[in-house]
Amino acid sequence: MITLINIELLKIFKKWRTYIGFIAIGVMTPVVQLALYFEGDNYVNMISRSLQNSFEITGNLLNGYLVANLILQTLFVHIPFLIVLVGGDLLAGEATSGTYRILLTRPVSRFKIITSKFIAGIIYTNLLLIFLIAMSLGLSILIFGTGELIVFQDKLYIFSSNDVLWRFLFTYLYASLSLSLVMSLSFFFSSLVENAIGPIVATMAIIIIFLILSALNIDFLRDLKPYLFTTYMGRWNEFFRDPVNFTKAINSALVLLAHIIGLYLITFIIFRKKDILS
Repeated sequence: MITLINIELLKIFKKWRTYIGFIAIGVMTPVVQLALYFEGDNYVNMISRSLQNSFEITGNLLNGYLVANLILQTLFVHIPFLIVLVGGDLLAGEATSGTYRILLTRPVSRFKIITSKFIAGIIYTNLLLIFLIAMSLGLSILIFGTGELIVFQDKLYIFSSNDVLWRFLFTYLYASLSLSLVMSLSFFFSSLVENAIGPIVATMAIIIIFLILSALNIDFLRDLKPYLFTTYMGRWNEFFRDPVNFTKAINSALVLLAHIIGLYLITFIIFRKKDILS
């Protein structure tokens, strides 16, 4: 199985589209950091203006933690598109290039083929996330240093510098599940068609539609919201509240994990019964 996974990873990283995600993050992250380097004080003053009338605020508020949090909120909506570029091609790419038959003539079961491709997709997803962590959190700390973290959600939170890193750790672990779900969804669509464009468009269309439905303040849609997986994808924000609702975060993570496993199993069933004609 390890050999098959290595082969699939080699296939992934031989294609130019694989590097679009890394290039996009490598370009967008420094742009945000550069903008905050010159204009960040204005942003900090804006979000802390209400506190300045009542408290004396000292310390390095414009720091790497704040920048990393802003980058994550800014780019998290766009990263799924970078992932489906690869996930949607994992199976459909074989059909497009006409290598399905050659692939299945090997003395390897369809279970191992589908599993190795799925694991390779998950590995790629997490490598992209690790690159984002290095560029956003790591590079931001080098440039801006550390300090207290200001987060504005339902209210304004200020976390001390020694109360931040563990929050980022759980946030990125949760983000890994969210992005792996996106990969799993594109992988599922990839098993249905013979062109990678279809899975890419279908996955992003579903995510966008679900996000819109979640945002509309209508009674019927509010009742529907718990059944939309997008409801749970952004709950990494729970780790930047005080106190952290770990029960809510864990339950949401389990919902995402159930979706990932379910999509994998459905994809395997489809692939096992699929007539390979190309």
